[in-house]
Amino acid sequence: MREEIKDFSGRIIGYLDHQSNGDIIAKDSSFRILGRYDKAMDVTKDFYGRILYKGNMVGMLFK
Repeated sequence: MREEIKDFSGRIIGYLDHQSNGDIIAKDSSFRILGRYDKAMDVTKDFYGRILYKGNMVGMLFK
């Protein structure tokens, strides 16, 4: 399932793709991957696979 992320003015700034296993992939408005939430490990990772946060913090990937 794809969820749109909008800024205060209503412009789409990105998307969250919810996977069936509970993972969430964050993409910018051009569909480039910013990072992902790994449910099995309960961590949020950046594009390169580096752990950035404990828990689901994919919203922090949109800057």
